[in-house]
Amino acid sequence: MILKAKVYSKIFAFKSLKEVMAKANEEKSGDELVGIAATSASERVAAKLVLSNLTLEDIYNNPVIPYEEDEVTRAIYDGLNLRIYQEIKSWTVGHLREYILEHKTSGDDLAHISRGLTSEMIAAVAKLMSTMDLVYGSKKMRIHSHCNTTLGVPGTLAFRCQPNHPTDNVEGILAAMKEGLSYGSGDAVIGINPVEDNVETVTRLLEMVKNFMTKWEIPTQNCVLAHVTTQMKAIEKGAPVDLVFQSIAGTQKANDAFGVNAAILDEAFDLIQRKGTATGPNLMYFETGQGSEVSLDAHLGVDMMTLESRTYGYARKYHPFMTNNVSGFIGPETIYSGREVLRADLEDLFMGKLHGLPMGIAPCYTNHMKMDQNDQEMGTLLCAMAGSNFFMGVAGGDDVMLSYQDTSFHDDASTREILGLRPLPEFEKWLEKMGILENGLLTERAGDPSIFDK
Repeated sequence: MILKAKVYSKIFAFKSLKEVMAKANEEKSGDELVGIAATSASERVAAKLVLSNLTLEDIYNNPVIPYEEDEVTRAIYDGLNLRIYQEIKSWTVGHLREYILEHKTSGDDLAHISRGLTSEMIAAVAKLMSTMDLVYGSKKMRIHSHCNTTLGVPGTLAFRCQPNHPTDNVEGILAAMKEGLSYGSGDAVIGINPVEDNVETVTRLLEMVKNFMTKWEIPTQNCVLAHVTTQMKAIEKGAPVDLVFQSIAGTQKANDAFGVNAAILDEAFDLIQRKGTATGPNLMYFETGQGSEVSLDAHLGVDMMTLESRTYGYARKYHPFMTNNVSGFIGPETIYSGREVLRADLEDLFMGKLHGLPMGIAPCYTNHMKMDQNDQEMGTLLCAMAGSNFFMGVAGGDDVMLSYQDTSFHDDASTREILGLRPLPEFEKWLEKMGILENGLLTERAGDPSIFDK
């Protein structure tokens, strides 16, 4: 491998592929915090130039974390289609970028080659892309999945109704859930983050949502986003679970800190298939985000973007129904500004889809970041144009339990209308039956949660 390049009469030499990957990354506060980011724009350009001339075989032979040391690496390599890899291993990263952006290259073409790409290859090509490149490349790929409803149907945009409450109060959760449903939010999932991570709370919330879904014949799925082991205990005791959730990361060390590993995920995957209440076949829900490994001091010298791509390589083994990216949630130590969040969201959407995952984005932020509502709305529209399968729906755009800002029920409806998108087909029929939607637009009845009190 040639790991040096000349920019403006200065030669930049890099010690390893891991260093090239880190310094080819766009500016991120987390990479700077751990001392692996490019120190100048010229060094960043040099790293991108080096990266563009490396072959996919170079990257295959040099994983950023060795196979023997990390189960995420093993999951990525063990799941690779080696026949497809052999067909494309001589391509340079620059050629891969040109192939992705070529007008005649279809989403089916990308789905085929993706099975021969490691996560580091996918991260590498994304590092060479501009904002418009990422939007254009992402839009080509439509990833379908089915639980009780079908994500990824062309012309649709789904939402997770997120009726969190700071004390897990059922009446408060119901009030927010009714409001979200009345705006057409909830076709991806009705998903609650519990304050109390125990079997009793999880079971109570799952039963409440499932009973409400049954009473009103709502075609969607339920999920309570407790730790996967808590959900498994609830399933074993008979709780009605459609989707099993877990946050995951791009290193074994970070996943250990999350209290999860491949053996636990394998067990959960098997359990939800045998004892879950949804149709399937896609029954897992993952959340990810650039920077979790930095926050946990588990990055192992690898840049945040590459680690995020590795997280998707880990996830695809389980054929999830949803993969949701929350890069802006972690905070300013990893992603500081609105510009960094927008870039991370588009990178993550592209990388996730090229892994074959049904990706959603939460263009979210916390109040101690240098980001505001305008940045969030720009991120929402860009990701919607890029073909995000879903976004969040939070009352007032302010999650009162998790204390962060996300897309509101109003944002959900506005984004659909601006881009001419519809709810998922099963859910749209239900909205029409309820008088909430007509010809793809909200009616006067929309936004009135009292319709569920009659």
